[in-house]
Amino acid sequence: MATLQNDLQLTSTDATEVNLAIAGIGSRSYAFLIDWHIRLLLALGWLFAMAALFGFMKGASFWDKLFDSVGSLAFYVVILPPLLVYFLYHPVLEVALNGRTPGKRAAGIRIVSVEGQTPDISALLIRNIFRLLDSLPVFYAVGLICVLLSARQVRIGDMAAGTLLAHEKRPGKNAFERFSTPDHGAIDLHTMEVIQDLLARWKSLAPDKRSQIATKLVTSQGETLPENMTKQERDSELHKRLMRFVHDPRA
Repeated sequence: MATLQNDLQLTSTDATEVNLAIAGIGSRSYAFLIDWHIRLLLALGWLFAMAALFGFMKGASFWDKLFDSVGSLAFYVVILPPLLVYFLYHPVLEVALNGRTPGKRAAGIRIVSVEGQTPDISALLIRNIFRLLDSLPVFYAVGLICVLLSARQVRIGDMAAGTLLAHEKRPGKNAFERFSTPDHGAIDLHTMEVIQDLLARWKSLAPDKRSQIATKLVTSQGETLPENMTKQERDSELHKRLMRFVHDPRA
């Protein structure tokens, strides 16, 4: 069995050192259970709504109407949406929310690449394609075994996509304490979302534009930048500080 790592020192593409707090099986399972229950409630809600709708039709039961009287169209109307929710929930939300789902957000974790960046769409899709393999034979047994045996605590989908799950901030206070206790050193949620969005689009933005936005974000946290820096040095330093805000907000 590989030695489990709770922290991983990574070097990003611009040589910035990033210390990631890796999410273990507990955080992963907690996030998965929340997402699973959300999917279940959405699917059951749709089925009950359709059952109620067909129940108003006289002369046949819900299932009789579904398979016999109304025909195949009703089958697709009733059965297909819950199936789409089940299979597309993770890939759609992870792409739309930059590596997060409601469950991952509640657990305080997100998907990142092995360079510490937000994964691109192809990596997120590959990760979810392999979800079918990780779920075998039942209850994600293959995926759970891989998480327990791999050093970075990743499943097969993460290995194939070059991703891992990391904490949004270092584990410390539990969720209740974080929301019930004033935290004057923490970055507010809106600012954090802006920082994460900027980092996700870093390479696609013009250097001058991203430097201008990053400078405002850094200085808004009461930090100053050294003078007499070249544009390249300033760009690298800004990126480094933004990464630190995301992965270790209290530093």
